[in-house]
Amino acid sequence: MTYPFLSGLRVVESSAFIAAPLAGLALAQHGADVIRVDMIGGGIDYARMPRMPHPQGRGRSLYWTALNKGKRSIAIDLRRPEGRELVQQLATAPGPDAGVLLTNIGTPWLAHEVLAARRADVITCTIQGNADGSTALDYTVHCATGYPAITGGGSLQRPVNQVLPAWDIACAWQAALAIAAALRARERSGRGAQLQLALSDVAFTTLSHVGVLAEAELLHQDRPSIGNHLYGAFGRDFGTADGARIMVAAISINQWKALVATCAIAEPIAALERRLGLDFSDEAQRFEAREEIAALVEPWFAERTRKEAEAALEANKACWGRYDLPTGLLAHDARVSAANPVFERIATPGIGTHLSAGAAVRASGWEREPTPGAPLLGTHTDEVLHEVLGLDSGAIGRLHDARVVAGAQEDPTA
Repeated sequence: MTYPFLSGLRVVESSAFIAAPLAGLALAQHGADVIRVDMIGGGIDYARMPRMPHPQGRGRSLYWTALNKGKRSIAIDLRRPEGRELVQQLATAPGPDAGVLLTNIGTPWLAHEVLAARRADVITCTIQGNADGSTALDYTVHCATGYPAITGGGSLQRPVNQVLPAWDIACAWQAALAIAAALRARERSGRGAQLQLALSDVAFTTLSHVGVLAEAELLHQDRPSIGNHLYGAFGRDFGTADGARIMVAAISINQWKALVATCAIAEPIAALERRLGLDFSDEAQRFEAREEIAALVEPWFAERTRKEAEAALEANKACWGRYDLPTGLLAHDARVSAANPVFERIATPGIGTHLSAGAAVRASGWEREPTPGAPLLGTHTDEVLHEVLGLDSGAIGRLHDARVVAGAQEDPTA
């Protein structure tokens, strides 16, 4: 589902993988016209797994189509000067809601100064690996944050990597916000902006925002590796009698009281407080006694089925979650279904009809439009060249004949 907040805004996106395409998706889901530029036949991420089966070989990428729904697609031979000229024209086309480029492909011909020579108030947002221009990916940045050494019982000798591309995702949201902020500044000042966002800067500034860097500098300590325990309060996963696992979290005092009531362990908890000389109304002291508390909670879960445990937790308004897989979510969790207004069923060419997420924000009083599925590569080539650059059918036809551009019928997975 798409909100109209950025309606009229045009963003040209030349990108690959996650951070920049996800930033473009965020802008598109808030109403921007995002024009995705790709090489004819697709870029380096166009066929990335997982892919739909296809009778003639390679099928469409579920990864690519998920990140590029709601955008327009043009296919251009970016190796040729004529193709690059078209992209430069698109990125610097006139109009108060145009002149915005989003990219993570460090090509000199899309550099800010090159585009600013064509349009002085152009806004460019370039996502980098490191701020010095050197290569970095989510995987190579994450290993430096310290989290793999403390995740799931990890250590520097046996690190546990995070499979969620967390820094790509955080980078995407910051890029979208930066573009929206630069647009507001341009409206007031008439000035463009050169925005550069390094993946490593996103990761390391986040460490600062959540106190990790201050902890290391001022307390001279690193977070301990504590398995699945929740840091700084009480929380952990527990197994039920039928083999399921449930995560409980008791950060606030009300969450703590709800868990104690659910497990009917008020007396043993009071005895434990007396024995240890601790006050469990303080979350830090609950963290200190996490192992002893877990020993009181664990038998309660072990004696109950998942359904029994979940019913009791829910009745007492405890904070809990079930360990699951995406197939399980689709099968039984109403939060991941068309019953949740942030989801919808869309039709994607080459894939079919499927559940898809729109913008996660719920804005009262604003109507949302259905999101088109990701188009076949080059679906909007002719439309964009005519609408944005004013090329007539003859000029567009000559570009096709010279193989500078391509349309959807030339998509290899169509």
